[in-house]
Amino acid sequence: MYRIVNTFPEFLEMWKAAARLSPEEQLDAWVARYMATYPELLRKQQEDYARGGEDWRRVALERVLPSWPARLPVMAQIQRDLAEVVGPVYRQAQHHLGLDCEVMVVIYVGLGCGAGWATTYQGKHACLFGLENIAECGWTTRESLAGLTAHELGHVFHAWCRGVFELEGEQSGPFWTLYAEGFAQRCEHIVMGYDSWHEQHGHRDGARDWITWCRDSQVKLAQEFLRRVRAGESTREFFGSWYDIEGWRQSGYFLGHEAIKRLEVQLPLARIALLSSEEVERAMEAILADMAGAR
Repeated sequence: MYRIVNTFPEFLEMWKAAARLSPEEQLDAWVARYMATYPELLRKQQEDYARGGEDWRRVALERVLPSWPARLPVMAQIQRDLAEVVGPVYRQAQHHLGLDCEVMVVIYVGLGCGAGWATTYQGKHACLFGLENIAECGWTTRESLAGLTAHELGHVFHAWCRGVFELEGEQSGPFWTLYAEGFAQRCEHIVMGYDSWHEQHGHRDGARDWITWCRDSQVKLAQEFLRRVRAGESTREFFGSWYDIEGWRQSGYFLGHEAIKRLEVQLPLARIALLSSEEVERAMEAILADMAGAR
């Protein structure tokens, strides 16, 4: 029910020939010698940057390519471990969530579009794993990779429940993103059998870890998220590996998870998966308002 497409060997072949070229020539080689074999994968990355109004070549040259040489050994280890954890985690998702669809798992070195990306590939549900982003996040243990895999399969499960192939094109907006990421995070914990929080791996500030900071900061995180939404400001600092709140990345995944947990008091997870966009906005705003007013 799952198929792994590991493109890392092709990336290595390309890199052997391109390592000593200029950054511009390396990017051209990445397109012509590596992505040429995977045109759909290339197109998805280019379109992802276009949706955000970004120049994919500029971002690649400034933020992504410079890190490839130093991270190559880590990426090599990650792709080996990912290939081994996917099967067991998929079977856990079948057992604990009832996931029952074919999933394409694509392991690749990309342009920073995400450590994990639940989307479509070759007309099927897919989880794309960007080795460059995984390495950047420090998710290098098998435990963190298993948690990341469970999280992305949570997105697949969500889309499958709704009868669509991907959630990206169905709805948008900050409350929808919070809901979708929170749902996937809740699924991760169900699949893993404990509160795995893959985001906290490789993310510490001295003796204080990510989940401790998130819990201690829950009220102000809810307040800030609501403030930004109501002011029409971006909430991107709550998500992704390139942005942060007070130096801590990915706090939106924690906030969304806590919102979903509160919803579960009222509704089963299967019903939460089917909420309309209007229901999502009402529920997320009300729950965040309650969190923000907590003492």
